Amino acid sequence: MPIPIQDGPSVKAARRIAWTAALALVIFAAGARLGSATPATDVEKYLAGLATWSADFTQTIDDGHGKVLRSAAGKLYLERPGKFRWDYVEPSEQLVLADGKQIWFYDKDLEQANVRDMDSTLASTPASLLSGGGSVSTQFDITSLPAAGGLQWFQLIPKRADTDFQVVRIGFDKGELASMFLADKLGQVTQLTFTHPTRNAKFPADLFSFTPPPGVDVIGRNPR
Repeated sequence: MPIPIQDGPSVKAARRIAWTAALALVIFAAGARLGSATPATDVEKYLAGLATWSADFTQTIDDGHGKVLRSAAGKLYLERPGKFRWDYVEPSEQLVLADGKQIWFYDKDLEQANVRDMDSTLASTPASLLSGGGSVSTQFDITSLPAAGGLQWFQLIPKRADTDFQVVRIGFDKGELASMFLADKLGQVTQLTFTHPTRNAKFPADLFSFTPPPGVDVIGRNPR
């Protein structure tokens, strides 16, 4: 039986990372095609041949008025369907990993890991698109924005009212995802910048599996 726990700040931040990863997996690599009259259709066509993606990232979260609350950097890996891994190296070593069934939040300094079912953790988020259970056009209104900062920008507004965020903006540099901007219902803004992207590389078999190191306190249900 799952152990009921409360979401502390670290878990809430990790949830933000989780649904950001899910959204990135849907839209990250269709930059050139998004310029057409039906961007959602082009994204879905692209996904048919998409298997993996990885990139270095930097991240900031601000209060919606420009005051930075947190900043971080690391490496992101995505694999369809339903797997992603955020390796944080700055300011401390943390891991957010989804293996398709469960999602782990691991903090090395705290020696603590939190594990949950993906379905419950990512409910009402773009993660539903990971499994192929939804489409871009049915879940988002997508519009083109004026170019800015050398990037081609698009805006996604969720059609459902029960999502964690209000608006997402994505910026492409010559067809590659370069930036994501996400504003949540509390007014906080997450800004992600991606560099050194790689598409459809073959990942190690164990990249999306996690075993807590000895001595780590595991919160949540026992893993399968």
